[in-house]
Amino acid sequence: MSNNEENAKHNELENADRRKFFGKTALVGAGAVAAPMTAAMFASMAKANAAEAANSPFVHPGDLDEYYGFWSGGHSGEVRIMGIPSMRELMRIPVFNIDSATGWGLTDESKRIKGDSAHLLAGDSHHPHMSMTDGSYNGKYVFINDKANSRVARIRCDVMKCDKMLTVPNIQAVHGLRVQKAPYTKYVVCNGEFEIPMNNDGKDGMEDVSTYRSLYNVINAETMEMAFQVMVDGNLDNTDADYDGKYFASTCYNSEMGMNLGEMITAERDHVVIFSLAACEAALKAGKYKTYNGNNVPVLDGRKGSELTRYIPVPKSPHGLNTSPNGEYFVANGKLSPTVSIISIKKLDDLFANKIQPRDAVVAEPELGLGPLHTAFDNKGNAFTTLFLDSQIAKWNVQDAIDAHNGKKVNYIRQKLDVHYQPGHNHTSQGETRDADGKWLISLCKFSKDRFLPVGPLRPENDQLIDISGDEMKLVHDGPTFAEPHDCMIVHRSKMKPLKLWPRTDPIFAETIAQAKRDGVDVYMDNKVIRDGKKVRVYMTSIAPNYGMNEFKVKLGDEVTVIVTNLDQVEDVTHGFCMTNHGVQMEIGPQATASITFTANQPGVQWYYCNWFCHALHMEMRGRMLVEA
Repeated sequence: MSNNEENAKHNELENADRRKFFGKTALVGAGAVAAPMTAAMFASMAKANAAEAANSPFVHPGDLDEYYGFWSGGHSGEVRIMGIPSMRELMRIPVFNIDSATGWGLTDESKRIKGDSAHLLAGDSHHPHMSMTDGSYNGKYVFINDKANSRVARIRCDVMKCDKMLTVPNIQAVHGLRVQKAPYTKYVVCNGEFEIPMNNDGKDGMEDVSTYRSLYNVINAETMEMAFQVMVDGNLDNTDADYDGKYFASTCYNSEMGMNLGEMITAERDHVVIFSLAACEAALKAGKYKTYNGNNVPVLDGRKGSELTRYIPVPKSPHGLNTSPNGEYFVANGKLSPTVSIISIKKLDDLFANKIQPRDAVVAEPELGLGPLHTAFDNKGNAFTTLFLDSQIAKWNVQDAIDAHNGKKVNYIRQKLDVHYQPGHNHTSQGETRDADGKWLISLCKFSKDRFLPVGPLRPENDQLIDISGDEMKLVHDGPTFAEPHDCMIVHRSKMKPLKLWPRTDPIFAETIAQAKRDGVDVYMDNKVIRDGKKVRVYMTSIAPNYGMNEFKVKLGDEVTVIVTNLDQVEDVTHGFCMTNHGVQMEIGPQATASITFTANQPGVQWYYCNWFCHALHMEMRGRMLVEA
């Protein structure tokens, strides 16, 4: 190509770009010369612009997001709060990890909450789900599981702090977790993924796979104590609940009970287990259970042939299990099959009454693509399934898929959108509730490859925001993220009522205040040192920019507990306490009381200071611990 041809081509492209740039404005300006704008034209343009702005991912400075997103932190062990659609990270809630910013895992209060697992320093958080009332989020709790250490934790949404944690007995690896949706969240349910002997004491039979079992775990949502467990055939992966409070369902990818990869993928079909809550509660009341491993948790027998369960064969190694917002279907995602299985919840009564066969409950198995993992829903009858191997989201219509299964010639796939790359979970705005609104979809991609600046061998993963409000999906945002945020959920901000100040009677620090009362101390008034042999309790208040006590004395080797109460009543004025060279630091929110215990193991002058910026004289907010040798 000659220079003239290149220049002509360049000018042509430049002019095309300029035309795109000027867009409607230029056209309107030109048209106004020939024909003045009419009121109808202005109204039409205003309506179009408003519709485009209504689902814009851009949130202006000072404006608030429409949704809260709760992200699992994956193997960081935390939960993250995101603003949707801005994708701004608003807060990190430490749960199964240690957090030096807040002192989680270091403070006395957090150790009490973690209970028998306080010594564990790591976790693998997977599935955050909010409590519900009549199938709608109620903004009370978010529950999250720890696959690494078989735990379930609860986050209070008024203060965005973990307040309860339970180690689930008799199992290894809590994976799928969901809440009872109706009439309210009485139970949290979760799966024991890895198969182990029921009496796992290491004495006999460790190599006898016939003694291995997986358990379905039902937890009281208010007390965070075990209600009961159900023994099943095969293993358990993901789970979900219906909208009537009658049934739970879980996928199984290892019906073979294989102990290695080859053994676990031999069967062409695995299954979905359906649990009847009424039947389980009746068996529990009748005492039809056993206990194992020296604990008193009732274990019901839900293996094949049980009145408690039904097993529906589905293709192959199913993974995600999702309930449609209209309450009509469970969708099991095939993973090693290009299909998803649509299970009619209306037919489950007949299935448990033995009026139909298990496969009769499957009303369609549409073929979507390679590696379907999880399905989300809008409010228009459409479903969105992640295709891991294809690196795509498939949008498809549920009723059309059923019609096609019944012989009607209809294309149920609406669109396939490339995502980057290899998506796992995806979630639509409020799509796990009756209030699905069909505005946004999040695709949690396991790889980012070329999407961001290279940062070394360990790369970020990629959260992608997709506009689903129109007929076509539109990718509108990439967001790098760290340490596999496995799953997320999205709730409208109208459901959330977080507090601005801590209640003085909050149960999280009630035990600390009770100890103060036994010591004759009012934590909101007094600054005092209590000596109890080698144990020293130091009570001090804080109000920016000063501690109520600027020095105290202890002896080398004393066990020191520092209790700080933040008297500031201005939201956002958080104080901290950090004892230098002792690995001691914590957060104290406005009106909160927090305590931390450590050994004074270094003699001499040891400074403490406020490590949360609180005032123009923040640097001067400090004091001395004088340690006598």
